[in-house]
Amino acid sequence: MIVDIHNHILPNFDDGPKDWSEAILLAKQAADSGITHVFATPHHKHHHKHHYYENDPQQIIKVVDEFNHILKEENISLIVFSGIEYHLHKNIREDMDNNINDFLTLNNKGRYILIELPCHSYPQNTEETLYELKSRGFIPILVHPERNKMIRKNPVKIYNMVKKGILVQITAGSVTGLHGKRLKNFSRDLLDHNLVHFIASDAHHYLRRKFELISAYNMIESIYSLQYRTYLEENACSIVDDSNINIYEPSFIKNKTQYFFLYSHPLNLRVEQK
Repeated sequence: MIVDIHNHILPNFDDGPKDWSEAILLAKQAADSGITHVFATPHHKHHHKHHYYENDPQQIIKVVDEFNHILKEENISLIVFSGIEYHLHKNIREDMDNNINDFLTLNNKGRYILIELPCHSYPQNTEETLYELKSRGFIPILVHPERNKMIRKNPVKIYNMVKKGILVQITAGSVTGLHGKRLKNFSRDLLDHNLVHFIASDAHHYLRRKFELISAYNMIESIYSLQYRTYLEENACSIVDDSNINIYEPSFIKNKTQYFFLYSHPLNLRVEQK
């Protein structure tokens, strides 16, 4: 079983597929790559360019059920579960107090939830919000923190959060270098320090933003070990039945300037040295 915990496969919810035909093509691409289960996680409370995405969790659950019926009819070997990618916005604490049902957890099981930070800022309430969610019984998974400039400048923030029970997911394309050297360098440094618990595709489109999960797993196996790959794969599988995941002991991470300059770095040479 290969599970992708973060993608935008549902049509007409956000910047993912525009219609069912594109969603089906994206699902087929996932299945053909070897993925067996995906969590559909549309954006929520998220500004993107000129768009604002706000989605009803019950509608997500309904469309996921419809999607699974379509996949059976199309003979595509993929199972879809519900989820949401909740943007950490300035009024999130008010939502926690007044609209807690909007916090759709993965597979609607009540524990694991994806939380997204802005790319270009680090909200002052970040840690406070994540720890408050944890105190309410959620297990926050911080998605693609490698994209956040402030975290790349201060990676100890990730270390401190992981030590307090926050989980971390990085994007497959960041691991492989598809999203550039800076994100690759930082993602692999997080992997070096056991600060990653999940790899996910964050797929949006069958051509432009594909399911690159298997490529990332293959690279992790090549650079690190089969054991590390298996650890990450099994953590994603554990989300399906809402079981506890394994957590490697994190090691302290220091600031490094290579996250900001495009030059050759030993992290980039490991594949060639294998």
